Amino acid sequence: MRPLLRNLTFQVLVAVAIGIALGIVRPEFAKSLKPLGDTFINLVKMVVAPIVFLTIVTGIASTHDLKRLGRVGAKSFAYFTATSLVALVIGMIAVNTLRPGAGFIRPDDLAAAAPVAAPAPTGMLEFLTHIVPPSVVGAFANGELLQIVFFAILFGTAMAMVGERGQIVYDVLERLTEIFFQLVSIIMKVAPIGAFGAMAYTVGTFGLRTLLPLAKLMFAVYVTMAVFIFVVLNLIMRRYGFSLWRFLRYIRQELLLVLGTSSSESAFPRLLEKLERYGAQRSIVGLVVPAGYSFNLDGTSIYMVMAAIFLAQVYNVDMTIAQQLVLLGILMVTSKGAAGVTGSGFVVLAGTLAATKTVPLEGLAILLGVDRFMSEARAITNFIGNGVAALVVARSEGQFDDAMMQAVERGEG
Repeated sequence: MRPLLRNLTFQVLVAVAIGIALGIVRPEFAKSLKPLGDTFINLVKMVVAPIVFLTIVTGIASTHDLKRLGRVGAKSFAYFTATSLVALVIGMIAVNTLRPGAGFIRPDDLAAAAPVAAPAPTGMLEFLTHIVPPSVVGAFANGELLQIVFFAILFGTAMAMVGERGQIVYDVLERLTEIFFQLVSIIMKVAPIGAFGAMAYTVGTFGLRTLLPLAKLMFAVYVTMAVFIFVVLNLIMRRYGFSLWRFLRYIRQELLLVLGTSSSESAFPRLLEKLERYGAQRSIVGLVVPAGYSFNLDGTSIYMVMAAIFLAQVYNVDMTIAQQLVLLGILMVTSKGAAGVTGSGFVVLAGTLAATKTVPLEGLAILLGVDRFMSEARAITNFIGNGVAALVVARSEGQFDDAMMQAVERGEG
């Protein structure tokens, strides 16, 4: 019994269950627990930027064959683009087939509700120029993951080019990486507390009855993401000689952590470590996974296209196929700017609706009550998708150790 109590999987699961129960029984008290979840997320976000930088730099610097590095980057980007497109198409087909917004009766006070402020629309040019940070320090201070990834790739490439002369810096960064991973281990000790606070606040604030009018949308989103994971990703895994079920069993602790916090970033450092133990070479993991957290957000893509068309159905806006294809094209860009932080998908959705000008922005108020619940599905889908991407790229590059995978699976079994 004692080993079970010390197991992180068990602790997070129990904490989530208690949080849900407390949100139902004592909603007012549950609302006051919001700082627990926020503080834990802040603890994780505190180490994400340096870990992203360190893993990318050391991963690239350890690859002395720059031609192969360029090939890995191109292959990763092609994979990200293909899977994101498939995710968007599946989401579009699902929401048009199930039509969760059809016949939805808006609340009488919806028109009087304060409109949701939308960020300025971001075009392709603005998106590309934003990737280049005007200040490296500012990028780290503001947590601009895309900018950090860009700088880290340049820095790691420069280190690989100078060769032996950069060995001293490489050794220092390697030691720093070890220190930050140890710091993550310390932070993970309080993961159950963070998951408890986050879940209690969510249920206590929104309640269970608020989910009923949007149950159809939630059902459609969860089913669509499950189809993407267990059909699309499963087929990809089988094509490259992996078992999706075994991989999910291997990362089950991280999946529960993502479920509890609704943030894929909460398990990001542990995913890097586990993929290496699973058999993927560090040079591949250190490049593919951090880049995937910005460019390979399949769950966010599915959610945004379904939410946008759902709101069109709510307002009886008949979007033509051409309009939906334009929406898909815009989402191919805007979804890349949604990092794995809780709520980012909702913010980017607002920006996308502002860019398309098809659906009234005040319609976002309809989604406020359940966005947090759907963010769990987004985060888990994003998380699994990035793990699969790293394994696929590693296998295609001949940088995967099957013996390590088999040993790990035997040990986990």
